Amino acid sequence: MAAAAAPAAVTGAKAGFWIRVVAFIVDSVILYVINLIVGVVLNPSTTGRSGIQTLLGIIYFTYFWSASSLWPGQTVGDKLLNLRVIKTDGTDLTIIQAFIRYVGLVVSILVIFIGVIWVAFDPNKQGWHDKIAGTYVVKAA
Repeated sequence: MAAAAAPAAVTGAKAGFWIRVVAFIVDSVILYVINLIVGVVLNPSTTGRSGIQTLLGIIYFTYFWSASSLWPGQTVGDKLLNLRVIKTDGTDLTIIQAFIRYVGLVVSILVIFIGVIWVAFDPNKQGWHDKIAGTYVVKAA
């Protein structure tokens, strides 16, 4: 019996470090503006504001990286730069898998960004968060 061919997205071009950084900066600016608006509307204390910022980040990235979003596997920054997050088998992420990837991203950033910088040196262009969640970032067709 012949092995099934991998989906085209898995064998396609994986996104490199710098384009992913730009996409993340775009998403960070969007989240910053949303956090400002929420902060003005709710006027929470400094402690409450950081909790809301964390929650909004979780919701934003988990939703957009999942198959449930308007553009499955694409945040706004990814959409603008024609990138897409997929599982290593080429399928879309579930909400749980997207959440795991977000937690991995936080860990990758907390370790002096080593887990994120890893993308620049990894042959599959995976950061620690990609390895934890079993994902690739590919150039969308």
